[in-house]
Amino acid sequence: MEKEAKIKVQNITKIFGPHKDEALKLMQQGMSKVEILQKTGATVGVNQANFSVAPGEIFVIMGLSGSGKSTLLRMINRLINPTQGAIYIDGQNIIKFNKKQLRQLRQKKLSMVFQNFALLPNLTVLQNAAYGLEIQGMELNKRNQKAHDALELVHLHGYDGQYPQQLSGGMQQRVGLARALATDSQILLMDEAFSALDPLNRKDMQDQLLEIQEKMHKTIVFISHDLNEALRIGDHILIMHDGTIDQIGEPEEILTNPANDYVARFIEDVDRTKALTVKSVMTKPDTININKSGPRVALQRMWVNKISSIYVVDDENHFVGFVDSDDVSQLVKQGSRDLRSVLRTKVPSTKPDVLISDLIDQISKTPIPFAVLDDQNHLLGIILRGSVLAAIAGEEVE
Repeated sequence: MEKEAKIKVQNITKIFGPHKDEALKLMQQGMSKVEILQKTGATVGVNQANFSVAPGEIFVIMGLSGSGKSTLLRMINRLINPTQGAIYIDGQNIIKFNKKQLRQLRQKKLSMVFQNFALLPNLTVLQNAAYGLEIQGMELNKRNQKAHDALELVHLHGYDGQYPQQLSGGMQQRVGLARALATDSQILLMDEAFSALDPLNRKDMQDQLLEIQEKMHKTIVFISHDLNEALRIGDHILIMHDGTIDQIGEPEEILTNPANDYVARFIEDVDRTKALTVKSVMTKPDTININKSGPRVALQRMWVNKISSIYVVDDENHFVGFVDSDDVSQLVKQGSRDLRSVLRTKVPSTKPDVLISDLIDQISKTPIPFAVLDDQNHLLGIILRGSVLAAIAGEEVE
């Protein structure tokens, strides 16, 4: 049974500037953001967005500058009020919340991690991490303990008494993340939280986030303009353009089936090995049954299919190994029918959900195609080097 959405956004729209009603009508008639600006002077920030975020997933919102992604995020916690539409969190429409309800929502259920760290320079690391708990009115010893635990979680052991200016940028961002985690919020909103960091620190923070997510299963809405980052951390990715959602999908779906030309251009320079799995590049192998086929059948099948080896399975399609054409030819010359005598069982293998990036080095070095096996050792497919190169280049794998 499908989980109920933690966050559900319905027809959410934001228009900045004058003549909002007129701009809404033109938007609903299908006019573009540029046309509406020219006719009314109003700017369409977000145009009728609809999406859902499942409990415990990392949902990445992507787009270039001005696409509306940060506006969309800020409407989720009502830092920006939408022009129209509804936003449901745990089934409640927060657009209808009064000030008291919003304050409780932000204190108990939502936390935000900003790009610029937003630390208070006159407070220690521990005090910064405990700040949200202090706002909640939590007793000093209890909030300090929770803040300390959160700092331990982001690998800042021993830094409680330091001040933000004594830390590197990556460490400051960890303090910001610890502050959000300390409140035990169910939902984290992260606005380009890692974009100010250098590449090494950025990757380290991505690792930290994934490690924390494995333990805590937060619902995370993450803004990014870096597709490689989105592919690495996201369970689903939403791509925006001029305030409009162009596509929502799992990382592999975005890469293999872009919804339109804009998305195709958006992904054209991405490192595909970081998102493509073995399943997307494997091909169906030609096989023979070890219990039903002999050397002559094996040699005939290899000749017809113009291949120099063939994979061998049993009656239940369990993988057994492969045989080489030279070895099988010798069996035929000898008049032997014992195909098992030339069976090669040392074959590199992998699972269908493994990332290509984890195998690319091994694939490039072995002359034998990888066998793709499920948990019951059934042969699902094989990985040919040519298929991997085609997938990385963005070509369709047959």
